[in-house]
Amino acid sequence: MSDSESKVPLPDLETAQAPMVPEPVPPVTGDAETGTKTAADLEAMFDVPVQVSAVLGRTRMDVSQLLRLGPGAVLELDRKVGEAIDIYVNNRLVARGEVVLVEEKLGVTMTEIIKTDRS
Repeated sequence: MSDSESKVPLPDLETAQAPMVPEPVPPVTGDAETGTKTAADLEAMFDVPVQVSAVLGRTRMDVSQLLRLGPGAVLELDRKVGEAIDIYVNNRLVARGEVVLVEEKLGVTMTEIIKTDRS
């Protein structure tokens, strides 16, 4: 093999055309200047039903104990007074919060959002 056969020919940079580079695609939704999304971007999701549960606490008991419960029975839960409650959306823990009284109705305020890894 000669010296000239082992060399790779280089392209002529003066006559070669530059490769086509696609132009950047602008964001489809949200604020074009900041790239942020707004609540209006989720409008299609507004009518999707979800199940929200606020869990004050849990306890375990036998069915026989459950059948003996009557009006006024007190169940001991695994939480202390003032401890945060768990807030589930579609059976997934999403936040912790506190029970509040709003116009003679019970409500929940979120005090902590739980972030989970989506893998």
